Amino acid sequence: MTEVTVMGEKVTVSPDMTYFELSKKYRDRLKRDVMAARVGNDLKELSSAVSDGDVIEFIDMTDPEGMGIYMRTACMIMLKAVDDIVGHGTETIIENSIKKNFYCEIHKGGTVVDDELAGKIKERMRQIIDADMPIVRERMPHAEAIRLLAEGGQYDKVRLYRYRKDTIVNLYRLDNYYDYLYGYMAPSTGCVKLFDIVPFERGFLIVVPSVKNVEELPKLERFDKITEVFMEQMDWSRLMDVKNVADLNDVIVNGEFGDLVRINEALHEKKIACIADMIYHRKDCVKLVLIAGPSSSGKTSFANRLGVQLRVLGIRPHVISMDDYFINRDDTPVDEFGKRDYENINCIDIKQFNEDINALIEGKAVELPSYNFVTGMREYKGNVIRLKENEIMIIEGIHGLNDELTPSIKPENKFKIFISAMTQLNLDNHKFISTSDSRLLRRIVRDNLSRGNDAAATISAWPYVTRGEEKNIFPFQENADVMFNSATIYELAVLKQYAEPLLYKIDESMPEYLTAKRLIKFLAYFLGAPAEPIPNNSLIREFVGGSVFHV
Repeated sequence: MTEVTVMGEKVTVSPDMTYFELSKKYRDRLKRDVMAARVGNDLKELSSAVSDGDVIEFIDMTDPEGMGIYMRTACMIMLKAVDDIVGHGTETIIENSIKKNFYCEIHKGGTVVDDELAGKIKERMRQIIDADMPIVRERMPHAEAIRLLAEGGQYDKVRLYRYRKDTIVNLYRLDNYYDYLYGYMAPSTGCVKLFDIVPFERGFLIVVPSVKNVEELPKLERFDKITEVFMEQMDWSRLMDVKNVADLNDVIVNGEFGDLVRINEALHEKKIACIADMIYHRKDCVKLVLIAGPSSSGKTSFANRLGVQLRVLGIRPHVISMDDYFINRDDTPVDEFGKRDYENINCIDIKQFNEDINALIEGKAVELPSYNFVTGMREYKGNVIRLKENEIMIIEGIHGLNDELTPSIKPENKFKIFISAMTQLNLDNHKFISTSDSRLLRRIVRDNLSRGNDAAATISAWPYVTRGEEKNIFPFQENADVMFNSATIYELAVLKQYAEPLLYKIDESMPEYLTAKRLIKFLAYFLGAPAEPIPNNSLIREFVGGSVFHV
C-alpha cells in the first residue's frame, strides 16, 4: 500500500490508484469537477497513478491551471463536433483569444459559420458532453502519431512533429478523433458544463466561463478596435506565409530568417509611420500623445521610434515620464493585501500633472519634476520646458488611456495609443500562442540582461503584474485612437536562446517550477535563431539587448 496526504489528511491507498479514482472519495468535499491534482509544485493529470508520499491538492475551474484544462477540453469537444458535422479532416483553426473567448475559423470550401451552423456545432457538442465520453491519453511511437494525425488531416501538426525527435509521444483520443492540445485534459467530456458557440467576424467564438466566475458565461461584448488588430495580425501572418511554428522552423532551415526579420520590421515601421501621419494631420490641436500598454509590450522603444517618425514630419516631441509625477512613497495607497499598490492611478499626482500639461499647451514655461526612486520623493532640478510651434509631448505610462488621468485636458488635445504584443503566430492550427506567455518570456530575458534578476523572480512577480494590467490597462484599451501590435513573428525563435538556460535553473523544489516546465516544453517546438539579423532600432532589441535607444 501507498501512503499519501490528500487535502491535509493522511490516507493509505493501493499503489496503482489514479488521482481520478482517488478524487471520487472526496466528491462530497469538492463543489465542482476536479480537473487535475497539484502535487507539491507540480501538476499531475488525473489519469496518472499516485506515488508514495504525495501531498495532493485537487484543483477545479477556480484555479487558473484547472480553467486551462477546462478550456482545452472544450476545444477538443468543439473540434470533434466540427469534424463530425462539416466533414472528417476539416481544417479548423483556433486563431487567438479575444477577451478570454477563443476565436476560430473553418477553412473548407468557403464554409460560413452562420447561426445555423453554429447551432449544429453547439448541438453536437452537447451530445458529446451528455454522453460523458472518456478522453484517453495514448502513448505511442512518434511515427504512429504522425500517421494518425495525417489520417485526420492535421498536416500542420504533422509538419511540426517532424521537428520533434521524441521516440514516444502523447495523443489524446476522443471516440475516433485524435489530437494534442499541448496540456492536460479532463478525464471525460462530461466535465464541460458551460459553453457557447457564437458566430463572429469570419468564424465563431467558443465562449467559456472565467476563472473569476465559473457559474455562468460572461456577457459577450464587442471590442472592435482590439478585434481589428487581431484580424490584421492574421493577415500579416498570411502575407509573410508564416502562420505557425512549423512555417517559422522551415524559414530558419531554409536560410530565410534574415528576410523574415526585415519584412516584419518593415511592417512595424510602416505602421508607426502611419500613426505619425495621423498625429501630423491633427497637429493643430494634438499636443499630448499618451502611450499605454501592458508590461513588456515595448512601450519605450515604440515611443522612441514614433518620435523619429514625427521628427521626419517636422514635429519635435518632448518625452515626459509619468513616473516623475508619483506621489511621495509614504502616501502610496495599499491594495487588498495590504501592500503598497504602485500601479494604482492615485499614485500619480493627477492635479499637478494636469496643471503642468495645460500650462504647456497654453505655451507657458513649466519646470518638470523628477522622481527620486531612492528617497521616494519628488524633486525639482531646474528642468524647464516650453512648447514651441510644431512641438508636442509624448507620455508613456500604464494609465494613459484612463480619462481619470487627464480630466482637465481637452479631448482634442490628446492622442491615445494602446500597444501590446498580440502574438501573430500559432503553434499549430489548434493552439494559438498566449500573448501573456510571449510577454513573460520577453520580461524574463530583459530582467536578466538589464537588472540581473533570475527567471524565478520574474515568474513570481508575474501574477501581480497581470492583476494590475487587468485592473488598470485592459479595461481602457478601446479608448485608444489607435492600437499598435508590437509582436513579431520571429521573436520566440530568438528569445528561446536566452530564456531556456534561465528556465532550466528553476527546479522542482521552487514554486515557479510549474510555469518554467510549461515554458520549456513550449519552447522545445521552436528551432533557435540568432539575434544578429535584428536591427538595433527594433522593439525586440529592448529585450535581447543592443538597442540604439535608451531603454
